[in-house]
Amino acid sequence: MEKLEQIISIYQQIIQKAELELQNTRKRIYYISLLRLILFIGAITGAIVFWSDGWLYISVFAILPFILFIWLVKRHNFWFHQKDFLKKKIVINEQELRAIQYDFSDFENGEEYIDPGHLYTFDLDIFGEHSLFQYINRTSTPVGKQHLADWFNTHLKKKEAIEQRQEAIRELSTELEYRQQIRLLGLLYKGKPADTAEIKKWADNPSYYRKHALLRIVPTMVSIINLACISLAFLGILPASAAGGVFISFVVFSSIFSKGITKLQTTYGEKLQILSTYADQILLTEKKEMRSPVLQQLKAELTNKNETASQAVRQLSKLMNALDQRNNLLMSTILNGLIFWELRQVMRIEQWKEMHADNLPRWIETIGEIDAYCSLATFAYNHPGYIYPEICSQSFHLQAKALGHPLMDRNKCVRNGININKRPFFIIVTGANMAGKSTYLRTIGVNYLLACIGAPVWANRMKIYPAQLVTSLRTSDSLTDNESYFFAELKRLKLIIDKLEVGEELFIILDEILKGTNSMDKQKGSFALIKQFMNMNTNGIIATHDLLLGTLIESFPQNICNYCFEADIMNNELTFSYQMRDGVAQNMNACFLMKKMGIAVANDFPPS
Repeated sequence: MEKLEQIISIYQQIIQKAELELQNTRKRIYYISLLRLILFIGAITGAIVFWSDGWLYISVFAILPFILFIWLVKRHNFWFHQKDFLKKKIVINEQELRAIQYDFSDFENGEEYIDPGHLYTFDLDIFGEHSLFQYINRTSTPVGKQHLADWFNTHLKKKEAIEQRQEAIRELSTELEYRQQIRLLGLLYKGKPADTAEIKKWADNPSYYRKHALLRIVPTMVSIINLACISLAFLGILPASAAGGVFISFVVFSSIFSKGITKLQTTYGEKLQILSTYADQILLTEKKEMRSPVLQQLKAELTNKNETASQAVRQLSKLMNALDQRNNLLMSTILNGLIFWELRQVMRIEQWKEMHADNLPRWIETIGEIDAYCSLATFAYNHPGYIYPEICSQSFHLQAKALGHPLMDRNKCVRNGININKRPFFIIVTGANMAGKSTYLRTIGVNYLLACIGAPVWANRMKIYPAQLVTSLRTSDSLTDNESYFFAELKRLKLIIDKLEVGEELFIILDEILKGTNSMDKQKGSFALIKQFMNMNTNGIIATHDLLLGTLIESFPQNICNYCFEADIMNNELTFSYQMRDGVAQNMNACFLMKKMGIAVANDFPPS
């Protein structure tokens, strides 16, 4: 894996190469436009000048230039598409360079997934502005974005599943070109959030024409009757006028279906548009060699028997293009009179849908899942110093050295470790305001979550057992529900107890238990809660200002460990090391800061 400086250089080189290609593409577009104009004028001039000189001259000086003009129109469209592709390629690589410097405002932040009642995502700022999701999200399809959000919302709890996802992410992290192609294609052909549901609903609807047995044989019968009439007329047995009358009657009869076919053509055209949105990503993935079992399985999902998804979509496209010929009135009249062509073509399309109905939603979901994997793989690629944690099968382990929060500046972040290797076990973290307790809790929580979704973590090493993560860091009151801050926190703690009572394995992170009550009541409740956690054989971290909680180690010397973040006063200035230390905090800073800000603080507290 490249170092960060090399990764930055690679993105810069891609931008430089794309800018050069874009410059050349713009020149091509200009010259093609100029040549098209010359050919068009030449064709018109040739037709006028050589109109009376016979077909040979007209063909050379009018028809041939016009054919070249049509060909250049197609080439012009190709190069316009290439121009859009290159412009977008420059944009996404510039975005990566900004993201490496912690400006990731270009990416969707997933604010629609914010849920204050979630077990951990709200507390850990997983979704929303300047969130972990926004930092990682590179999805270019709505279904891919949903997959990525689902992974954050519901982390894995099985060792094998996590290791398989790690392997897939590790593989894709080395495939920069493939990842960028997937992203570019998704950005150029934007899908919609409802694509999968819309396709599934359409696929589940029964065929309209093929469900009638009589209609299925009508095109064949019409063809046989016409063939018989033409043959008899050719042999002189049947008057030509009679054969013509049969033909005209079939033309009139076919018009009965015209309105329904137009409606069906519109519906199928819309669905083809949805499938075409994902078609290039499907084709790209089909051609890509995959090594990890997860990616191989996803690639296999794009194959139905002996036909790939891209082949099936191309087949539908051909059928739809053929049906579009009905817009040519002369052609459709002749074909409908001879073979009931429109009805025949519509039933071929319905047959296609019946063959692929079960696969259509799966193909879109598969591309979405690959899209989500590419996001995590890009995250891994952009962080060459991150490591994939070791996943344990035996409860409980959470050991890490030099953990850092991914959203903190790599040059300023003070990294700390953690060591829990038994059950039950709790770490109690004490410390002054602004000393780093809350940041430490979020650092543990975010890296724990990353580990449980298969992503790399910012640590020198990490070993983890993937129990269900539950946090209570920022409980808020609710005016609409007439619910106090304190009651909201009690509900959260009750949820944790309920999960433990049914045997669920949890890793709990709490910040300042029972904040909404008085000191004596808070201490009594906090002691009781931690003792209950011990009796329920669970694990976690608790941060608190209440130094008395540190005395719990006397009751549970083998199952509690005290750590602290100190605020040091040196030369009448407050300093923070943000380095975690053993033991209970000794220094508090509230009164010191109040005095520094000119707020009077009594020296004789408590008053006599």
